Amino acid sequence: MNETHQKNNDKLVFRFVLGISIAVFALVVSLNQKFIPAPETTPEFVKLLPLLNAFINGTCSILLLLSLYYIKKKRIDIHKRINLTAFVLSSVFLVSYVLFHFFAKETKFPEDNPVRPLYLIILISHIILAALVLPLVLLSFYHGLQNNVTTHRKLVRFSYPIWLYVTITGVIVYLMISPYYQF
Repeated sequence: MNETHQKNNDKLVFRFVLGISIAVFALVVSLNQKFIPAPETTPEFVKLLPLLNAFINGTCSILLLLSLYYIKKKRIDIHKRINLTAFVLSSVFLVSYVLFHFFAKETKFPEDNPVRPLYLIILISHIILAALVLPLVLLSFYHGLQNNVTTHRKLVRFSYPIWLYVTITGVIVYLMISPYYQF
């Protein structure tokens, strides 16, 4: 593929990633703000979704650490498979997250709990970085799968630690808020 064609592909992929990222962000905001009305009753399966989401996040954290280990060992094949698995799991997480926030009523961390400031710091940083990491991860995957190693490495310097932080704090947020779910 010539250089001009590659640059055009990169621009097209960037626009696609930007569009997907904006659409996902808009969906999550609309669900959290309850712009889309939820049904009157909450299906039983919804009660299991927060635990599923925490499990997925924890699994992705481990996979991301393994991914780093294997790329340091120059095992690109294993690194690629692990990251693809983490990506698929993160996609399942996103569907589960959307379902939960569509059906479930909002759960608030108690205002009188002395741990609340810590919870809010973790939650807010988690939310902001989760919004930022999606386009970074998608672009990292694109360049990695295109074997554009230089650009891939530049991107993962940012996307990897953010993705890892988001998966770890996702578990922490679940552990902190789960006692207050009212199903």
